[in-house]
Amino acid sequence: MNVDKAKKRIEKLVKKGFKGYPMVSIEYFGATADAATEVVMTFTLEEGAAPQAQKFLSKSDAREDETIQSVLVKTIERTEASTVAQVDGVSIIK
Repeated sequence: MNVDKAKKRIEKLVKKGFKGYPMVSIEYFGATADAATEVVMTFTLEEGAAPQAQKFLSKSDAREDETIQSVLVKTIERTEASTVAQVDGVSIIK
């Protein structure tokens, strides 16, 4: 899947807001705010349930990595997530 298409698909799902569970949350991390080298996707089945997290690493900016973005979209589809949340920007790793 094209990286721009995957990013637009995720963005569209995020804009819908909270629609209940299951919920997928995406957060990008990096040494600087300019490049995300790590992505953490968290899946929560229901309210109060322990979240399951999966981490993806990239040598370049993960937000522009076609493989990672495609996997995020496919995971959202497979989990049938009602809600998709995304933390804005890149969280700095110290």
